[in-house]
Amino acid sequence: MTGEIHRQAVSIANPQGFHMRPMAAFVEAANRYPSCVVTVTRAGMAPVNGKSMLMLMGLVAEQGTDLVIEVSGPRAAEALATLLQVIQRNYDEVNEPSC
Repeated sequence: MTGEIHRQAVSIANPQGFHMRPMAAFVEAANRYPSCVVTVTRAGMAPVNGKSMLMLMGLVAEQGTDLVIEVSGPRAAEALATLLQVIQRNYDEVNEPSC
């Protein structure tokens, strides 16, 4: 069904936040679904294009930030599941104390 819209709220659990490496993986995964529109929203901000690294950087999503991912188009449910896996992955990072 081409008109499907799927959305899911997610909290950033990674101690390093939603930084360049997970963002790059998110954008790469989003672009695997060319017929889907992907938006990411942070409370109090306008939705941004989830296929754009630059737009995602503007979210400044640190650990504990709540985001809403919305996907519309063919295979939207599959795309959303993939994107949630990417954003919830911890990237083998540990929470080390800073200097």
